Amino acid sequence: MSSVVQEEVLQEQLRKQYIIFQIGTEEYGILIKAVKEIIKPTKITHVPNTKEHILGVINLRGQIVPVVDLRKRIDIKTNKGEEDNTRIITVDVRNTLIGLLVDDVNEVVWLNDDNIGPAPEVAGGIKQEFLDGVGKIEDRLLILINLDKLLFIKDEINK
Repeated sequence: MSSVVQEEVLQEQLRKQYIIFQIGTEEYGILIKAVKEIIKPTKITHVPNTKEHILGVINLRGQIVPVVDLRKRIDIKTNKGEEDNTRIITVDVRNTLIGLLVDDVNEVVWLNDDNIGPAPEVAGGIKQEFLDGVGKIEDRLLILINLDKLLFIKDEINK
């Protein structure tokens, strides 16, 4: 393999693709490889005795999918209610399909590792252990979420 091809392969390995979505006024990103689809909200059936951030379940083509309100999960206070732009991002984490309710889905971006900085303690109010870092695109900062930790770690947000 030529050195030019090796360099291109190395650069490809250092790039990751993210879906960028909005909660309130902040932009967040999750790795696209976990995303299965993005849908408009459908009827959510409440399930008794679940955590506050679990809205309930939806029937997605015969598969029962739990839906997490990311506003509540990461403790973001917004004045937004359900609006036309609200979406459910379905993700596969630990072989479990989970829906994430977000205010809007903005775009898909590629980020190089050198455009991702360490997670600060107070990135948009979200706990640092839930983050993979902060992505930088020109003058924008994107809070990059670690889905595995956000959805499966036990902490004081679980009520």
